[in-house]
Amino acid sequence: MTWIFEHWLVLLLLILYTALMVHHALVGKRRTQGMVDYYVGGRRLGGLALGVSFFATYASTNSFVGFSGQAYTYGVAWLLMAPLVVLFSWISWAWIAPRLRRFTAALDSVTIPDFIGFRFDSKAARVLAALIVLFASFLYMTAVFKGIGNLLETFLDLPYRVAILIVFIIVVIYTAVGGFISVVRTDVVQGVVMFFAALLLFTGVVKAAGGLGSFFEVQTQPGGAALFAWDTAMPFLVLLGIMVPTTMKFIVEPRQLSRFYALRDQREIRKGMLVSTLLFFVVFALLVPIGIYAHRILPAGSVIDSDLVVPMLLSGGAVFHPVVGAFLLVAMVAAAMSSLDSVLLVMASTCHRDLVSLWRPSLSDQGAVRATRLYVGLFALITALIALNPPGGIVMLTAFSGSLYAACFLPSIVLGLYWRRGNGRAVAASFVVGMATLLLWKYLPFATGIHQVFPAMLGSTLAYVALALQGAPNNAEAVTRLFIAEAEV
Repeated sequence: MTWIFEHWLVLLLLILYTALMVHHALVGKRRTQGMVDYYVGGRRLGGLALGVSFFATYASTNSFVGFSGQAYTYGVAWLLMAPLVVLFSWISWAWIAPRLRRFTAALDSVTIPDFIGFRFDSKAARVLAALIVLFASFLYMTAVFKGIGNLLETFLDLPYRVAILIVFIIVVIYTAVGGFISVVRTDVVQGVVMFFAALLLFTGVVKAAGGLGSFFEVQTQPGGAALFAWDTAMPFLVLLGIMVPTTMKFIVEPRQLSRFYALRDQREIRKGMLVSTLLFFVVFALLVPIGIYAHRILPAGSVIDSDLVVPMLLSGGAVFHPVVGAFLLVAMVAAAMSSLDSVLLVMASTCHRDLVSLWRPSLSDQGAVRATRLYVGLFALITALIALNPPGGIVMLTAFSGSLYAACFLPSIVLGLYWRRGNGRAVAASFVVGMATLLLWKYLPFATGIHQVFPAMLGSTLAYVALALQGAPNNAEAVTRLFIAEAEV
């Protein structure tokens, strides 16, 4: 009873938030008539909503807990995350969205693996792509579960296992029931909440640290000068190798690209580009310096894990008024949900459409939706169990997940949209070379000083180009018409 009295405001906000998510789930369920509705909103959603959803899907607890606290360890070099996020968001909307929207609609594609399969006329490439999506998604979702688990554990004095259970229940309910329409509707709410949360988090931390100028005063503290070097925690190219795949995923990650599938038409792309890029610019400019300011607030030696910087700032009431702290906690729960729901839906739809249905194609449209809902629950349960003993920190898991997508999918998506040549063998080779390089690079004697994602992307691209030049492209009529139409645009 004492615990409820102490945390009543947070509990009330969480209940109201969950009720709103359930409402959106029911709306999504009513508007879902078949598989295309459940997977990509029937391809009839507007750019403003999808622009906010594009932002909210990325800006999870990985951003509010992991990225915000990481400068505490990595120093000012970590501030490059903000311009990189803005740059790759713009590139994705400007260069990938227009063609991907046209290609996927023409090929009747609703997932990234089926786009790869249809574009290159290769079932093997489609299956391999689906397996990569599932593996990388488990890593990313584990990071999100860990972030929100740490936050609830620190702020609400909950056992970590209980925190994971709460997140599991909430996200499964509204994702499984409402599908893509529910996900986008909730993302809009969550995106607005996260925008104001970033403002409150930044202003509260800066005020507690002594003002904006206290950023540079960190240099006068013991060990503070080292934070203003480019290689504070590791060689700069290694750090860049963490930041680039973490942001480059806008171009290659299925949960981000699925927003382009759902666009009503090409005219909505400009709206989505504007709103998402502005949100990324403002929010990440506020979030990434927080770890530096935290050195002015938290006692020296008190932080053993940078993932705990933001939870420590939120707990205790020393930095934020309890009402503000309660709102920020719920905002970060919303941040977690906005990523988890999208990744879960991508995993479930990929599993059913690109693996199960290849061997059991007899299910009706409604049967496919029911099966996908079951996979949502199954994958959430597996991830929750992994998150009880996660294999790494938030930023490391997020970066490795992004590295997998960058190393494996960059050639097949970017070149697949812009270069007529390419075939299933080229795609499969790029997957194998990219993943092998990513996993084995660190064991090579000359690997020191550069992150493995760079040679992995180079190797996968070279493998794709070499085999694409040797073999014939997919001459299917639909693909041929698409490239002829693009040449005329």
